[in-house]
Amino acid sequence: MKAQSKTSNIKGKKAASKTQLKAKLQAKFQDWSDMHFAFQVARLGTLSAAAEVLNVHHSTVLRRIDALEQRLNTHLFQRHARGYTLTEAGQLMLATASRAQEEFDRLVGQLAGIDDQLTGTLVVTTVNTLSLHLTPILAKFQQQHPEIRMDYVADSRIFKLEYGEAHVSIRPGAKPKDPDYVVQHLRTTPSTLYASPRYIKQFGGMKDQHDIAGHRFITHIMQLSNIPIIDWLSKHIPAEQVYYRASDFNTMIDAAESDIGITPINCWLAENNRKLVPLFPPPKEWNTELWLVTHRDIHRTPKVQALTQFLKEMIRENNK
Repeated sequence: MKAQSKTSNIKGKKAASKTQLKAKLQAKFQDWSDMHFAFQVARLGTLSAAAEVLNVHHSTVLRRIDALEQRLNTHLFQRHARGYTLTEAGQLMLATASRAQEEFDRLVGQLAGIDDQLTGTLVVTTVNTLSLHLTPILAKFQQQHPEIRMDYVADSRIFKLEYGEAHVSIRPGAKPKDPDYVVQHLRTTPSTLYASPRYIKQFGGMKDQHDIAGHRFITHIMQLSNIPIIDWLSKHIPAEQVYYRASDFNTMIDAAESDIGITPINCWLAENNRKLVPLFPPPKEWNTELWLVTHRDIHRTPKVQALTQFLKEMIRENNK
């Protein structure tokens, strides 16, 4: 039993020693480009040949090799007049680096032209109220391009296209001004105030936007100064007449359908609503612009072009 215990302890110490050595080497070796320099010297046999392939001075290759060997605390090469010969450690490095290079070349082949294919995932972001109109359009797009998967992210937060959070953004309100964005106008959508028939029966209607006395209003919990009708509400409706605030437009519509009060709605969104009626024709100053936004780095890729062109055509057709 004691012999077995002693053997087990020795094996445990050896395993721990290997783990510690591996961790130490990983901590020392952080720059993969040094290994690439060593691989080229091992493959070609001389500093000058490696320097030519790497497009650097041979002294740079020498400095990188020396630094790598120092960090690894081992010699990868034996130096001689005709060039560099691999040590046992160098042979191990060459074998492993060759496999890594093959995998890298295979990866490059897979990545090359991937943006030119009408496959993969497209991330579309917009506000949740546009889902009623956009979802059927995206469904038709997928019927034409069945290999494309869609991630539809409905959120009031403005996604950062430059960080790759989305490929295509559809934004209502003021025109985005980021210089790295490609911004296209989709459509102009009028807005006005809506209420339920039961509310109108109890409190009466409104002749125009100035006829606010005695009415109860529903609005967004945020200021949203980029949406003209919300901006108007925040500036012209006294706080004591705002009886309900919500975090999104769908909830505001729900509140109006429940007879709580009058709510602002984009007329495009209210087209199929049978529970609410407009109180007066939409004033032009309440028009909201809808923008199609992409990042310039991916704007010309076939997937993004296919979707943006399809969106413009379909929304233009629906706007007739």
